[in-house]
Amino acid sequence: MLESEDDAPIIKLINAMLGEAIKEGASDIHIETFEKTLSIRFRVDGVLREVLAPSRKLSSLLVSRVKVMAKLDIAEKRVPQDGRISLRIGGRAVDVRVSTMPSSHGERVVMRLLDKNATRLDLHSLGMTAHNHDNFRRLIKRPHGIILVTGPTGSGKSTTLYAGLQELNSSERNILTVEDPIEFDIDGIGQTQVNPRVDMTFARGLRAILRQDPDVVMVGEIRDLETAQIAVQASLTGHLVMSTLHTNTAVGAVTRLRDMGIEPFLISSSLLGVLAQRLVRTLCPDCKEPYEADKEQRKLFDSKKKEPLILYRATGCPKCNHKGYRGRTGIHELLLVDDALQELIHSEAGEQAMEKHIRATTPSIRDDGLDKVRQGITSLEEVMRVTKES
Repeated sequence: MLESEDDAPIIKLINAMLGEAIKEGASDIHIETFEKTLSIRFRVDGVLREVLAPSRKLSSLLVSRVKVMAKLDIAEKRVPQDGRISLRIGGRAVDVRVSTMPSSHGERVVMRLLDKNATRLDLHSLGMTAHNHDNFRRLIKRPHGIILVTGPTGSGKSTTLYAGLQELNSSERNILTVEDPIEFDIDGIGQTQVNPRVDMTFARGLRAILRQDPDVVMVGEIRDLETAQIAVQASLTGHLVMSTLHTNTAVGAVTRLRDMGIEPFLISSSLLGVLAQRLVRTLCPDCKEPYEADKEQRKLFDSKKKEPLILYRATGCPKCNHKGYRGRTGIHELLLVDDALQELIHSEAGEQAMEKHIRATTPSIRDDGLDKVRQGITSLEEVMRVTKES
């Protein structure tokens, strides 16, 4: 998989580690050195789990080998380093982002696994309701304006943007992106990587892209006022701009843009919609267990019917590694900017007033999650865990 030195135990260990991580669908591998132990953990479906505790003596060999593969300086152990490894594992092209960090007992390494096969990136696979799917599809077909996807780190924002771009990808459109990093390669789309070492920032990349006659522009993240200003200007001059923000709610995106320094009249005239999302683990279909909701749980569902409300809980079996969950899906809230909301944004209304307006027609992220609990897709505990801040 990596090289031909079959006899080297470190090569074998790394081969086995990467192979198992891909098989389990892990998003990250953590290699951590402590005073007396070495720990290897996988993040699967958003949850970390220790999979291996090799001999502490292998620590420096293992870290050095990963650094060599990622073309990092193995002699430099005092500062963080970032690199990449491109591999083929089981016939699949996998990109590995490597991050090293000095710690008190040696360097720690985190490897982010990115499956370069983008064929699964379509809007149908994101877990949207039919209503949200149709509305989001209509949004991205608009000729100009800004569409934002919001949520915390690891909530699937990039995947949603890529699925939207895949939907729009045709020879009749010039689609360009500026990303940090490029997570999926998509044929037919011009993708540019941010590179701080040569001052290639989001803002600078976005400015350059706008001179390349784009129809659709995707900016990995709006991190600062300069990027936000260029994105708004681009959307007002005939371009469709898609990007992400780190906010917990859809309405929070409007507040964040205002806090950054974007004038309310510019937000109201450029923003088309905001999709807020989280990822929840899906219950293992082979071992999920039905149970009757109690009085407190029924209140969450606003269930006034007399018949029992049947929900499902995680139990665990060999097929799901005794976790009770297998895979993840999205829960969403789609805010569409209508005339009334435009007026509220323009008049600098507070979050509460905007929230009250959209709640009349738009289910919240938690509402969408509770609907998936009712359908037996996920558990009540899982939805409450990921929506406690929204």
